[in-house]
Amino acid sequence: MSVLSVRQVRFRYLTLYGLRWLPTGLLTPVMILLMQERGLSLSQIGLVATAQGLVVLALELPTGGLADALGRKPVLVVAWVVCLVSLVLFAVADSFWMFFLVWALQGIYRALDSGPLESWYVDATLAADPKAEYERGLGWAGTVIGVAIGAGALLGGGLVALGPVGPVSALTLPVLVAIVLQVAALVALTVLLVEHRPARGAAVRASVAEAPRMVGQAVGLLRRNRVLLALVAVELFWGFGMITFESLLPVRLAEVVGGADRAAALLGPASSAAWLANAAGAALTPLLLRRIGAAPAAALMRVLQGVTVVGMGLLAGPVGVLIAYLACYTVHGASNPLHMGLLHRQVDGPYRTSVLSLNSMMGQPAGALGAVVLTALADATSITVAMLVGAVILAVAAPLYLPAWRAGRRTADVEPDPVEHRPGESASGPGHPGPALDPAGPVDPVTVAASAPARSD
Repeated sequence: MSVLSVRQVRFRYLTLYGLRWLPTGLLTPVMILLMQERGLSLSQIGLVATAQGLVVLALELPTGGLADALGRKPVLVVAWVVCLVSLVLFAVADSFWMFFLVWALQGIYRALDSGPLESWYVDATLAADPKAEYERGLGWAGTVIGVAIGAGALLGGGLVALGPVGPVSALTLPVLVAIVLQVAALVALTVLLVEHRPARGAAVRASVAEAPRMVGQAVGLLRRNRVLLALVAVELFWGFGMITFESLLPVRLAEVVGGADRAAALLGPASSAAWLANAAGAALTPLLLRRIGAAPAAALMRVLQGVTVVGMGLLAGPVGVLIAYLACYTVHGASNPLHMGLLHRQVDGPYRTSVLSLNSMMGQPAGALGAVVLTALADATSITVAMLVGAVILAVAAPLYLPAWRAGRRTADVEPDPVEHRPGESASGPGHPGPALDPAGPVDPVTVAASAPARSD
């Protein structure tokens, strides 16, 4: 990794990140509607989505530890191959159990994919320059994901508008294009991601055996670091509440425009605009860090996102619903870099992917639970009621950022020299929650801060 400069690492990371999310953008306007077209009810769609959450719950930590022990690149290659297989099956699935298998494969993919690319970027950046500010790249990643998904959604909506091609339905066309793009992304991954961590034969077996210890150390961090525990707990509420704008919005839009076909025609450009709004929100991250600080800004975003979901559920007419939808994704784009920056500041490199996996492990099963509960609630009452419940769940996570905010203030109070830096320690000041903790190290952020000077990496 040291042969790459900070700029080269960032370019490769953002390129791969965009390619990773472009196929997702293609599927955004059609995923729910395609399953409905092939005979699944809204409740059944909620049930098949639980397969992803259950698989992630089982595999998230082992795969995170494997990536830390074996290497990020081989784990990512396997993940993107599994994604390719799931897309091929999704193109032909026509029953509840086939879609269940698709979502289960997506769970394997998400568990393997969760964290390695981002961890590679952070560690490669610090290897090139221990004082580099990797938060900038994380913020730009939020912009890239917005542009990638937005472009993919616009392309997907355009393909739907073209209508069926021979025996291929209009809603299936974006899936076929997504398969082609996933192949291209896999090729780019093998070329661009450079990792000097060879592991063959006995080294592979040793790395696999090392994975459980990595997982244990990461879990130990959660037990001892109250800031990290609170940050990971945010994902429980966030994952549950995101069902409102990821899965229920297409149904809500169909409700206000008077039909699924009209909703599908609107969802392409609407999803594209939403992810461009997401990119704009991510671009606001540096401003929020300077003016408010990471933890207070992240807490504010949780409340604001709940407000936007209330708007999606209550506003009449497609214009009102779509304006609230765009506002929701703007807030979402700003939230993720803030949250992930806070998370990275709580852990050093060797356990980074495992901790990211812990974070994702909370979000995925919570999303599966939200899919079951909110879709069932929508069937039993209305889409509006389900959205309002999800909005409350999103907003009540805000106080969980208080420990990070307090730790950041304490670190700033005891920091002896803001100029001198040393690798392996964490930055303080606006936007920084406190020192990074080694799993075997002290458990009190104040004690650690008092004994170690800060760095700006």
